Amino acid sequence: MAARTYDGKPRWLMQGITAEAVEDYLYSVLPARDEVLMDMEAEAARRRIPIVGPAVARVLHQLALIANAKNIFEMGSAIGYSTIWWARAVGEGGRVIYTDGNPKNAEEARGYFQRAGVSNRVVIKTGDALEILSEQKEEFDIIFNDVDKEDYPRVIRLAMPRLRKGGLLISDNVLWSGKVAERVPPDASTKAILEFNRLLYHSPDTFTTILPIRDGVSVAVKR
Repeated sequence: MAARTYDGKPRWLMQGITAEAVEDYLYSVLPARDEVLMDMEAEAARRRIPIVGPAVARVLHQLALIANAKNIFEMGSAIGYSTIWWARAVGEGGRVIYTDGNPKNAEEARGYFQRAGVSNRVVIKTGDALEILSEQKEEFDIIFNDVDKEDYPRVIRLAMPRLRKGGLLISDNVLWSGKVAERVPPDASTKAILEFNRLLYHSPDTFTTILPIRDGVSVAVKR
């Protein structure tokens, strides 16, 4: 299945894998976001910055509430859109580690965190997200994976020892605009995602599902 394009629509609507009418409906029923999130959505659309968008962000927030998460590590945070949803879910006393390789993204995100009132819950780290994760000695309730797709298989090896039992490894873009189902030789990114999904589903250490929302979100529970 070829990736659809949405002329004039935000980037976070350009990789959907559901029927267009269903996708439009899902976004039409969402409650309005606050001014900070709406500004971030508009900026992401204007500059083609990859963000998860509000439908997926609500799933992330909900999973954090269900898991009673207080300590979250985010890999690939861009301007911090999903970070704010995580930070609001963990509440006072919770912590989210933001990571991004671009210092300009981090500085922009810092401003949004201040506006959203969550600065005291976010630790900003710049550099390679996988390297930063490998340096962590503690266990996390949730690790969110949204790094370069060719790195996805490496994420499992690094993330699982750093999740508590019952913790969640959540990954974005695991259906990759439907390319995972195409009957053509996969490119490097698609091949890595296929391997990542296979490893998660066959690992004795995780119980995994894929939610077919937007570009596919996998949720793996550490046994």
